[in-house]
Order: sequence, then C-alpha cells, then structure tokens
Amino acid sequence: MSARPNRVLMVTCEWPRDTWGGTAHFIVRQAEFVRAAGVEVHVHDFVGARDPRNYLRAWMDVRRRIRTGRYDLVHAQFGQSALAAIPCPLPLVITLRGDDLLGALHDTEGHVTPVGRLLSLVTRFATRRADEVIVVAEHMKHLLARGIDAEVIPSGLNLDLFQPMPQQEARRAAELPLDKKLVLFVGAPDLARKRYGLARDAVNLLAQRMPVELVLGWGVPHSRMPVLMNACDALIFTSLQEGSPNAVKEALACNLPVVSVPVGDVAERMKDVTGGELCADDKPETLAAALERVLHRGTRAVSRHAVANLAEHMIAERVIDVYTRAIERHANHNGNGKRA
Repeated sequence: MSARPNRVLMVTCEWPRDTWGGTAHFIVRQAEFVRAAGVEVHVHDFVGARDPRNYLRAWMDVRRRIRTGRYDLVHAQFGQSALAAIPCPLPLVITLRGDDLLGALHDTEGHVTPVGRLLSLVTRFATRRADEVIVVAEHMKHLLARGIDAEVIPSGLNLDLFQPMPQQEARRAAELPLDKKLVLFVGAPDLARKRYGLARDAVNLLAQRMPVELVLGWGVPHSRMPVLMNACDALIFTSLQEGSPNAVKEALACNLPVVSVPVGDVAERMKDVTGGELCADDKPETLAAALERVLHRGTRAVSRHAVANLAEHMIAERVIDVYTRAIERHANHNGNGKRA
C-alpha cells in the first residue's frame, strides 16, 4: 500500500520576502503544485541571517509544530534549513539547491568564505540524518557523503508563464528600444557570484562592432521576466557557481538564445538546443564572440522542448514520489531510519 503523505511541513529560511518576489519563488511554486496534487503543505519559514539564535528559535518553533501538527513528513528546503528540523522524529526530506552544498561565496569577492565552508559541512551533516535527499543537479551528487544516493530533481518551471511571444510586442510592453540588439542579464549586479562585470565587459567589447545594449533583469516581479526574455535577443549567463540556474531554463522555455559560461547544469540543459552557445571558458572575448555569432544569426533558439519535462506539475509528482519513499524508509527502520 502506498505511503503517500497527507500533510507535510515544509521548512525553509529562503521564503521570498521582497516586495518584488525575490529569487526563491521556485519554493513557493513547488509548495503550490504539491498542494494541487493533493498533499496538504504547511510552510514554516524563518530568517536565518547566519545567526545561531535565529536557528535556535526556528528549531523550537518547528519542534512545537511537529508535536501538534499531525504531519506525515518534514521537507527542508536548503541544507541549512534542515538545522531547524533535526533530529527529526518524522520522515525527513532535504532539498539542496546550490551553495548550501557547494559552499557559499563572498558577496563582493567571489571566493568561498569560512562561513561558506561551514555551511557545506553542516549540509553534509544534515543529509546523513535525512531519509531522502534531493539535489537540483547531477554535478552536486559527488559532494555528498559516501552512501547517500540523492534524487536529481531540478526546480520546476511555470511553462504557462514562460513561453514565446512576439518580440516587438514584448519590447513595447517592456519599453525597450526597437532599433538595437538587446542582451539580457538576470541576477543581482552587486553579487560577485553572478559576475555582472564580466557580462558588461563582454557586451562592451561587442558594442565596438555592432549596436547592442545590456539589459538588467533584476528587482522586477517574476511575472515580468517572460516579457524581458521575449524582448531581448540573447541571455548572457556568467555565474561563477550555480546548482541548476532557473534563469537559463526560463530563457530556454521562451526560445531565447543563451550564451553561457560552463557552470552548474547548463551544459546538460543546452545539449539538445539549437541557437545558443556554451562557451569553453569565461573570457570576455570568448563571450563577446559567441554573442556576436548568436546576434548575427538573428533567430530565436529552438529550445522549449528541452525543458518540457520541468513543468511544475511533473516536478511536484516526482517530489511526492520522494516523500513516499522517505515514509516507507522511515517505517522500515521502525522510526530510526536516519542515515548512519
């Protein structure tokens, strides 16, 4: 008999709090689609802010909710969020999304910080006490402790929102110029990990040879991003570190050509795509040359098919399957099914 859960407590320190939606909207969407699939999801979000006192308060709150909430399972989104749930008397699933396992980088200098290394160690510690582990990209699996066989489930996409639309219509809606090539950069320009300066340098090199402008997609509602992606001629992606970057997948869903450095799972996402380019290195000259080739072709990518299996409802069902396995594993070990 299936052990599909009825009630799940989702714990996260990355719930969106910005007025424009922030960057963790994918957690909100996953909770919504798991609910739509028939599982009652309650979210406990807290602000960690690298402060042990915040985690202690969250741990006490989660303990109280576990005692009183009649939950079947706890799902921690991000490794550090699991600190608020362990040791867990219920089946525990942890989703790792990037720097929680890879190691957080310094905001302005781009190197792994001591706190970032500690975060990675804490995450690996937490996964050894989980019943099931999810990672968003295959390349993250080799960083897990020996014996932990994680399920690879990327963040889902809202394919009804991210879909192609006429470029001129999108440019008018976005109030962008109609007479030049536009290259989109998605990410915080002051965050070293995103390397906005590298994208700017590449576009500036290209601007010496053709009329082109860099468009910054940041601080805008998530619902606005498809308009920008359809208005622009290419996405430039320059991150130093990623798990499975949503910006790239969303661009592919819009048939926006992607020019990217080799990072995260971008190579896997682009292997069956025509119209974009994966650069061999991260030199501005290499990126500029790739952008020039893409922009001279002047066509949209053929890429939407490459992300069709990432539809939110499909991802939600895969997550629920992991929940079911976690419950069964926990039950088979008589409530002591945590990894050694």
